Amino acid sequence: MSIELPKPIADYVEANARLDVDGMLKPFAADAVIVDNGKRYQGHAELRTLFEDEVIAVKAIFTPDTVRHENGQVVAEGLAHGDFKGSPIRFTYRFTLQHDAIKALEITI
Repeated sequence: MSIELPKPIADYVEANARLDVDGMLKPFAADAVIVDNGKRYQGHAELRTLFEDEVIAVKAIFTPDTVRHENGQVVAEGLAHGDFKGSPIRFTYRFTLQHDAIKALEITI
């Protein structure tokens, strides 16, 4: 199933599918914030560490299967699979976009 994602989100998802850290960082604003199950990361340096330690290390790939717009955010839901306990796990990604970049992302199970 193909879903329509705004370009910065589509770019992030495509880079994640390739496990490409630089590609995953590129759509994020320099001061972007990610809250991953309650833990906060801000700025490209912290996001890079998050991606390397929590995504690349376990080959975690998020494949959204639904998308909706809610309260000014783009909400994508889908399975993440990889070399981690419980794989695959269904996640919700809440993106906040600003000036064609991802300004914030909240990831929850």
